[in-house]
Amino acid sequence: MITDMTMGKPHRVLLKFSMPLLLSAIFQQLYNIADTVIAGRCLGEDALAAVGSSFPITMIFMAIALGSTNGASVLISHLFGEKKLTDMKTAVFTAFISICSLSLILTLAGTVFCTPMLKALKTNADIMADSADYLRIYTFGLVFLFLYNVTTCVFSSLGDSRTPLILLICSSVGNVALDLVLVNFCNMGVGALALATLIAQGFASVIAASILFRRLKGIETPEKPKLFSLNALRRISRLAVPGILQQSFVSVGNLFIQSLINSFEMTAVTAAYAAAVKLNTFSVTMFTTLAGGVSNYTAQNLGAGKTDRVRSGFRSGLITAEIVAVIISLISVIFPDQLIGLFVDNPTETVIATGRSFLRIISPFYFTVCAKLIADNILRGSGTMVYFMISTFADLILRVVLAYIFSSFMGVDGVWWSWPVGWGISACLSQFFYFKGLWLRKGSV
Repeated sequence: MITDMTMGKPHRVLLKFSMPLLLSAIFQQLYNIADTVIAGRCLGEDALAAVGSSFPITMIFMAIALGSTNGASVLISHLFGEKKLTDMKTAVFTAFISICSLSLILTLAGTVFCTPMLKALKTNADIMADSADYLRIYTFGLVFLFLYNVTTCVFSSLGDSRTPLILLICSSVGNVALDLVLVNFCNMGVGALALATLIAQGFASVIAASILFRRLKGIETPEKPKLFSLNALRRISRLAVPGILQQSFVSVGNLFIQSLINSFEMTAVTAAYAAAVKLNTFSVTMFTTLAGGVSNYTAQNLGAGKTDRVRSGFRSGLITAEIVAVIISLISVIFPDQLIGLFVDNPTETVIATGRSFLRIISPFYFTVCAKLIADNILRGSGTMVYFMISTFADLILRVVLAYIFSSFMGVDGVWWSWPVGWGISACLSQFFYFKGLWLRKGSV
């Protein structure tokens, strides 16, 4: 259902829009978590480490998908808020063509450089073959990943967060079922996990795109929209490129962290990190998704010239995200052993202890992530990308540099402590940029 977020009480509009997004984030992460759980419990500790070793590379592809589609989303939301429906449709068509073309290029690159990338991460020789199989199959499904993400971003731009949720639930359930069938009954190994994701996301992306285009057909426009526009592409690129760089630099930072973890040369530590970082990603993705709703809300309302509603949206979004952060932090601190145990059948004490340390050090600081993300997405929704990137790069650089420094005298725990420090400093920057009013600059989008 298409929703105009420039009308109605801000907190109610944003809450109604954000709740389906939050549920979508939960089911979206089931793709990755299902792979990890089934790898660890059905195929063993080495399989868990193999999936974990390829995770930073898959996150680069995801980063590019998110960065490019989020840029398109801001422009589409802004045009929808301005009621420039012909230009809005042109932007949608241009986004689909350009982003799907990008996915094909990345598929080729991922297939060719699969093994060299894993070697660059110092992946252990005993899990190299399984890691390569998983990663190679994953890259074949990139076109579906990008297609699904651009479709859901357009839905969100138009104020519809329910349709992607329904499709995602069906896709997630199908993915888990395929994982179990291919691993337990077909004995296909680690590669089956990536294949299941490819099939499930393929069906979901095609169905989502067909629904979206039927919805768009029902929106009347004064003129016939173009299928492709260089001007629309330039505007999307101006918003998307900083987002791609931001997301990609975060993922590159994760590559350095993964390489640092692998340098400890203990499969148990790698397996523990694979499990714990999936839990952390699950949590941060929920916060990011809630903040993404604030971005769409901001773009629509700035397009309509309603800046006071943006301020109300900031307060409402921050309160909602912080409530979710407190709940997740408590669960992670109180039940770390049980959470790590979900991923591995009969885990060793090293796996449990390492994962427990990760969760208890990092999760109490989730409130700082929320403060950063909500302010960041006001900046992104307004098209103020320079300051958005500054806070993100500060977080990334600090986390990577401090991980190497702290680990030199604190061991693996030093890696974990780099997260809260980076989050805290970048959160202060993001809040400063918001309260300074930099998002009020005219002509950003």
